Order: sequence, then structure tokens, then C-alpha cells
Amino acid sequence: MKAVICGANGAMGKLLCGLLGEETAGRVSIDGENGAARTFDDLPQVDADMVIDFSHHSAVADVLAYARRKGIPAVIGTTGHSEEEKALIREAAGEIPVFFSGNMSLGIALLCRLAKEAAAVFPQADIEIVEVHHNRKVDAPSGTALMLFDAVKEARPQAVAHCGRAGEGRRLPEEVGISSLRMGTVVGIHEVHIHTGSQCLTLRHEAVTRAMLAEGAVDAARFMVGKAPGLYDMQSMLGKDCL
Repeated sequence: MKAVICGANGAMGKLLCGLLGEETAGRVSIDGENGAARTFDDLPQVDADMVIDFSHHSAVADVLAYARRKGIPAVIGTTGHSEEEKALIREAAGEIPVFFSGNMSLGIALLCRLAKEAAAVFPQADIEIVEVHHNRKVDAPSGTALMLFDAVKEARPQAVAHCGRAGEGRRLPEEVGISSLRMGTVVGIHEVHIHTGSQCLTLRHEAVTRAMLAEGAVDAARFMVGKAPGLYDMQSMLGKDCL
């Protein structure tokens, strides 16, 4: 597999390039440093099977345009996309294979599945999601927290996300609270609390290093080789028979 890395000079991009080694077919970075092209238009002709994006959500249109032009899959590892950007991803998936996930960790994919099952087993329980990240993270809630909410919503279609709490007002039964903490150098902690009134189940995942995300992105890229056009995610890679 040969991959073009978008955001190659960022922290995640450097990890990806290191993991891929000679399988790195090309590098794109807005700063143009270390020999990377500033844009896809500046990228020389390369033999690539894949484009992996870990730059910024605002670059998704350029990433998808390049992938569609080349007829290759795209792995989108950025978060914080607007509804318009998500629409572009869905549109592109009608033409090329697109892997889109708010988190590239297989452990988080498993956490989402467990959260969905717990929400189904305890249909009346209060559910709260707490996410903690480093103080430089710009989007809140995290893409992973929203993934966890979506997983709960699959079991509870009436669920409504309540991001942050302030002021007066009782908690509504259909609410799923999402709280965001930003501090220090925390790589990422996600917890799902399921409270029935008589017992509490807490599901927790902690990222120890960002290498976990780079490794997951490489696994996703290899998974996408030869796939038909469509929208794929970590649950697709995890498979239905894991549990």
C-alpha cells in the first residue's frame, strides 16, 4: 500500500509517515516544510493507493477532490467537521471508498459498541459522557464523545445530547449529558456513565499515546484497499462477530 499523507508535518502526520516508511507516497502540509507540498495541486505525480488526512477539517474538500480525481480511497482522521463538510464526505462516498471516524482507535470502537449495548440493557438509566483532552484541543465536544452519543442513540432513538450544564433546570429523561474538560497534556480519556438509581456502570477508555491513533489510521487504510465505494468506519473494521 502506498499512501499520500495530508497534514504530514503535524504531530499525527509525522507519526503516520514514520509508521508507513517507504509506503509514504507523498506528503502535503500547509507549511510546505520538510519537502512537503503545500497543496494537492503542488504534489508531484505519485503512485498512491490511498490518501490519509490528519490535517484540519477545513481541508476535507481538497482531500476528497484529490481522492476522487485519482479514484482512490480516502481515510479521514480529522474531527470538528461542519454539516456542509459532512455532506461532502457522504457525497464522495457515492463515488469512492471513504473511511470516516471521529476516533481511529479500535478500543474506542469497542467502547462505542459496549455503550450501545448498555443503553439497550438499561433503557431507563441516566447516561452521561465525559471526555478529557489536553489544553490545546480546539473542538468540544470531542468527535469521540459524539461517536459515543451516536452509539447510545442507536439504542435510544429519542436521546438528545446535552452539552455542558449551567443554570437551573431539571435533567430530562431523554438527555445524554456530554461534558468536556481541557487540561494539561492529557491525550484522551472518555467515560460513559450508566446510572440506574440502584447501580452505576462506568465504561472507560484512556489513550496513553497518540501513536494509538496513527496505528489505527494505518490499519484503516489497509482495510480500505480494494473496497467498493461507500462510507466506512471503525465499526466496519471491527466486524459484526467480534462480540
